[in-house]
Amino acid sequence: QVQLVESGGGSVQAGGSLRLSCVLSLYTARSYSMGWFRQVPGTRREGVASISPGDPVTDYADSVKGRFTISLDNNTLYLQMTSLKPEDTAMYYCAAASGRPWNRLAPSVYNYWGQGTRVTVSS
Repeated sequence: QVQLVESGGGSVQAGGSLRLSCVLSLYTARSYSMGWFRQVPGTRREGVASISPGDPVTDYADSVKGRFTISLDNNTLYLQMTSLKPEDTAMYYCAAASGRPWNRLAPSVYNYWGQGTRVTVSS
C-alpha cells in the first residue's frame, strides 16, 4: 500500500512563496515516479511537476516553469513554489506512478494519490 501525506499549503499574497511536502515510504521514493498536481473545483486536474528516481530530468507545466521546483529528498517529495500568482490557487496533490510513464504530467498514469493540501494566493 502506497501512502502519501501532503502538507505545507496555506494562504499567501501574490509574489510570495510556499513549500509543499509529501511524505512517502522510502521504497516508494526509490521505485515510483512522483508528481504534483492541482485542481480547481469544476476543472480538470492539472499536472504541475514530476520526477522519477534516478532520472535527472524533471517535467513542469508551462504555467509554472521558472517559478516551481520539484525535488525528492529521501522519503519526502517537495514542491517549492515562488512568485505565486492568484491563478495558482488550487488544491494540490502529490501522486505516485509505477515505473517511468511516458507522460509524467498526465493524471491518468498515476496510481496513488494523497489527500491534497489547499493553496490560496490573494492579489
